[in-house]
Order: sequence, then C-alpha cells, then structure tokens
Amino acid sequence: MRDRERLIARIRQLRRGFADAEERAKPAARDPGQHGLHTLEDRVAHLERLVEGLQDSVHRESTRLGKRLGELEARVQPAALGKALSEDARERGL
Repeated sequence: MRDRERLIARIRQLRRGFADAEERAKPAARDPGQHGLHTLEDRVAHLERLVEGLQDSVHRESTRLGKRLGELEARVQPAALGKALSEDARERGL
C-alpha cells in the first residue's frame, strides 16, 4: 500500500511541475498566426512528459512485481515447500 501512495504522490508532484513549467514557458505575446501551432507544440510537449512519467512508473511497478513473483516462485519450489512444511509440523508438534 505504501508503494501505491508513493506512486500517487510522485504523479501529483510531476503534474504540478509540468503545470508550473508550462506557465513559465508561455511568452507574454505571440504572433496570432502562430498561436495554434504553438498551442499544439506545448500540448504535445506536455503529453510527452506525461508519457515518460507513466513509462517510469510502469517500469518501477513491473520490476517490483517481477521481484515479488520470483520470491513466491522460490517459496513454492518442492524443496523449499517441503522444508517449510516440516518446520511447521515441528513447531506444532505433529
């Protein structure tokens, strides 16, 4: 659950930073003929930053889940499972 909260906080932080950067990047007056083009360029740049952030978070999450899956697979190997069952039987006095 902590990973999810950290991910949400990171996304919020990135979005705030992008919004601030966009405000600073806008010049006071643009050529009216180029306004539409600049607007589209700004939007594409913003979307590219969002996609990069999403790719980073997906990579981190897949790495974390891959590691967890590897740990689970190691725990259910016949040798490891047999050892865990015997330890449990000894602890319970069976």
